[in-house]
Amino acid sequence: MTSAEPPPIETDGLTKYYGDVRGLEDLSIAVERGEIFGFLGPNGAGKSTAIRVLLGLLKPTEGEARLLGHDVTDRTGLREAKRHLGYLPSDVTFYDRVTGEAVLDYFGQLRGDERRADLLERFPVPLERNVKAYSSGNRQKLAIVATFMHDPELVIMDEPTSGLDPLVQNEFYDLLDERQERGGTSFFSSHILSEVRRVCDRVGIIRKGRLIELDTVDNILEAGGTVVTVRLEENPPASALEFPGTAHVERQDETYRLVLAQEFNALIDRLHEYTVLDLTVREASIEDVFMHFYGESDEDERERKAQSASDS
Repeated sequence: MTSAEPPPIETDGLTKYYGDVRGLEDLSIAVERGEIFGFLGPNGAGKSTAIRVLLGLLKPTEGEARLLGHDVTDRTGLREAKRHLGYLPSDVTFYDRVTGEAVLDYFGQLRGDERRADLLERFPVPLERNVKAYSSGNRQKLAIVATFMHDPELVIMDEPTSGLDPLVQNEFYDLLDERQERGGTSFFSSHILSEVRRVCDRVGIIRKGRLIELDTVDNILEAGGTVVTVRLEENPPASALEFPGTAHVERQDETYRLVLAQEFNALIDRLHEYTVLDLTVREASIEDVFMHFYGESDEDERERKAQSASDS
């Protein structure tokens, strides 16, 4: 999408250390206007650190971050950006001794509430009750209404569907689709891969504070669109079955599981060296492909071997 306006979210070499501990390192991304961008990674990968830096809650150690064109370390610019921002945290907390209606009144006075009635029809909550009596699902729905009711240009979300039942989750996905049709931008962290495939245009995959993949969901799936499970009479190491086009290979006893692009000729050539006892082929799910990124890396293996050597 071509636009003279700056990207809603842009980082360049963004780095955050907590003392000697790496929280985020050299993150460089640009989220396009009207995009639904997924920010993925296991717990502790650095997703929440990145979001807190974008919101101005943490000061970066190095690098730059801009929100709607404003440097997040510029307090005046950040204040202006937040007028057009909605934020849905992973750990939603409200004052327990006020009603849901009072919560929405408060946020409405701060930012506006032109979509409040419409959103309450879609995500109904008992407005007259104190928030203390709310279930986790009702708290999350109240947070969704508070986040979106001023129709923000950009929404940043951290695990937004936590506590929602499947029907409400689908309503939430529809909301994101409708926002996108009107040009709104959505950025959210998640570890629920089914929702990533359902709503995201692009994803950034983060691991141990570093961005390890940035691409469209379709391209990532195309790179590893087939899962092959094979049982061999021989017992070669998993690495012996790797060839160009494989995204991931793992071994469990005498069974090997390969995630790969449709490189069937190369697969047959490799298996020709062994005695095949059983073989199944199926289409890969997004979980299969992303396990390649979440699984043990070469760096992890080196660290583990070094630690094992030092302990012996």
